[in-house]
Amino acid sequence: MTKGDEMLITASRVLVGSGEYLNDGAVLIEGDTIAAVGPREQIAEHVAENVQRFAFPGTIVPGLIDAHVHLAFDGGADPVAALSQSNDDSLLQDMRHRAERLLHSGVTTARDLGDRNGLALRLAAEIIDGAAPGPRIVSAGTPATPPGGHCHFLGGEVSGEADVRALVQRNVSAGATVIKAMVTGGGLTKEGPKSWQSQFSPGELAALVNEAHSAGVPVAAHAHGADGIAAAVEAGVDTIEHCTWMTSDGFDLRQDVLKRIVDQGIAICPAVSPHWQMLPRFFGEERAQAMFDLVRQMADAGAKLIAGTDAGVQRAGFDGLVPALSFYAHLGLPNSKIIDMATADAASALGLGGTTGRIAPGFRADLLLVDGDPLASLDALKDVRAVFAGGRRHEPREASQ
Repeated sequence: MTKGDEMLITASRVLVGSGEYLNDGAVLIEGDTIAAVGPREQIAEHVAENVQRFAFPGTIVPGLIDAHVHLAFDGGADPVAALSQSNDDSLLQDMRHRAERLLHSGVTTARDLGDRNGLALRLAAEIIDGAAPGPRIVSAGTPATPPGGHCHFLGGEVSGEADVRALVQRNVSAGATVIKAMVTGGGLTKEGPKSWQSQFSPGELAALVNEAHSAGVPVAAHAHGADGIAAAVEAGVDTIEHCTWMTSDGFDLRQDVLKRIVDQGIAICPAVSPHWQMLPRFFGEERAQAMFDLVRQMADAGAKLIAGTDAGVQRAGFDGLVPALSFYAHLGLPNSKIIDMATADAASALGLGGTTGRIAPGFRADLLLVDGDPLASLDALKDVRAVFAGGRRHEPREASQ
């Protein structure tokens, strides 16, 4: 669709609120925006005969949001080695294919939290222009890390408050709409600090958050370690990625820090792997169950959890959001809440709560059309019939043939 085009989509069910269906509903799209939502007969009688129509027997839900991806990584056995062997031209082409896979799995917005040379920003512009298919990309550009720190190979090494502020300014000037700080180490960087080890001084973190917020941009903090999580909360970050509460000898969920997370409205993206069922094999049954229980405790405490997959790292492909959502069902969360985590709640955490994540007039026309009833079974989200991203229609089954 081009701007100004209209389409009327009718369906057996339209998800219009948290766990709330409009049965026999209709959605009218004008260009890239939802113009009207309501009962089929009521909307249809006000639409001209020549308007394109799409009668669908299944369910319309908001387009999904993957709040943590890395389009620069390939999701293979050694993403860092693959990245180092790619020049920017070939890497950008690979990133286009990965973005298309996200889109065909129902993802209409993706937050890219670590990039090389601004390629995700270039791809985001291509998608906006219609030159490449893909979800809207919210890009952090180059993540901040100390010399030799986690993901230093992406080019964001900084030392001292002046360096930190300068990197934030460069990213914002390049078009970044979120800033990523590697507050602790991570497993992807084998020679770097351990996942539980903190990487920045309090002054550096405060400078980063202050500079980003002064520019009107939120901060996403990669933080595995309990000390790093506490430091990120103290600095006033907007989202915490992973939030695994690691220490050198186990886990330490600090209730006082968790209370501050809840009180300050900081969102947590556990970045669950699509293959989360395999974690006991890699970490051991006891350790994996402890990790699962930490997420359950955060949910029970009222923390704002949002959905993300860390797509691009080992064993995390770009079509894994729905399989990752099954983790939260395993924890006992209701399907309505889990869908919110991948739509309205994620949109709010990304600063897009007024433009996407809901099916309502004035919102961006980001829609996912699936067979079955996702409130009854999340597996219905795998049966993608069509995806509308900013009003543009994509049919994955046809595209894959």
